[in-house]
Amino acid sequence: MKLNLIVAALIGQSCLVSAQSLKQEPFLTKTLSGLGIREVFVNTSGGSITVSGGTDGQARVEVYVNGNNGQPLSKEEVKKRLEESYFLEVEAHDGELHATAKNKRMINWGNNGLSISFKVYVPEKVATNLNTSGGSIHLDHLTGTERFTTSGGSLHADHLTGDIKGRTSGGSIQIADSRNNIDMETSGGSVTAENCSGTIRLETSGGSLTMNNLKGAVSAHTSGGSVHGDNIAGELITGTSGGSINLSNLSCALDASTSAGSLHAAFKEVGKYVKLDVSAGHIDLSLPAKQGLDLDLRGNRMSDLTLNNFSGEHSRDAVRGKVNGGGPLVRADAGSGRVSLSFN
Repeated sequence: MKLNLIVAALIGQSCLVSAQSLKQEPFLTKTLSGLGIREVFVNTSGGSITVSGGTDGQARVEVYVNGNNGQPLSKEEVKKRLEESYFLEVEAHDGELHATAKNKRMINWGNNGLSISFKVYVPEKVATNLNTSGGSIHLDHLTGTERFTTSGGSLHADHLTGDIKGRTSGGSIQIADSRNNIDMETSGGSVTAENCSGTIRLETSGGSLTMNNLKGAVSAHTSGGSVHGDNIAGELITGTSGGSINLSNLSCALDASTSAGSLHAAFKEVGKYVKLDVSAGHIDLSLPAKQGLDLDLRGNRMSDLTLNNFSGEHSRDAVRGKVNGGGPLVRADAGSGRVSLSFN
């Protein structure tokens, strides 16, 4: 079954109301029942995209139309601009749902342009392929292969399961309560990940990283901000070129480095290894008092040093040996900075 809605058909819908904002009534609502939607493709050049999964098996698309910069427009003005200069289509066939909005002239109309956004409601087990050049993307309660990209907005992902890959060139990223394979990257904003598990990759070129309650193989890097983490289990590989690193309640293997700040790491349990490198700051390291560990610590100065059940050698600028009979290797190099070691 195929449903193809172009601008002329949209204008004739009696259910249409003017779109003032995404919090108001949609320009168009289209229910797509009994079509067995398995994949969703959405493409818009100037608006946001939301895809939400549900358990009732129903599909629905809502289209919102606003002026650029969110200014309100009359119903008549929206119809006129759509008819003259935009291609707007919603179609469903062979298990695929397609929603597309683009300027026919492929130019930026400035203040005369439109922002066309989509809210899509689909069954939970759906794959997505979403793209917008000027708005944010939000996904929630979906299971499958999810691909989503924006050039100028933020990414929000909640309760996703599967193969998840999101990209933004100019916004922040927030992902929560998601699992399996997560790959999120931004060129210009912060990244926050909470309550996630699996293989997780987080990267930003211009913002901070915040990680809470993560479990699995985690890789998280930033070129221009700080790193904060709490309650991380499994393995964490992280680094920053422009900030400090602050990690607490760790029960993982850890490889962490910073070129321009200090590093704090507090462990509940050390995983297979610990490797810490600081170029221009200090290292504060807190280790579990009863765990057997091998220590290789170096810096300009060792401070707050109290060693129990230790065998090996230590000096003003280095510690090499075993505590509690030895175990995973804990290596820390503070360069010209100090190393502060404590046990909890």
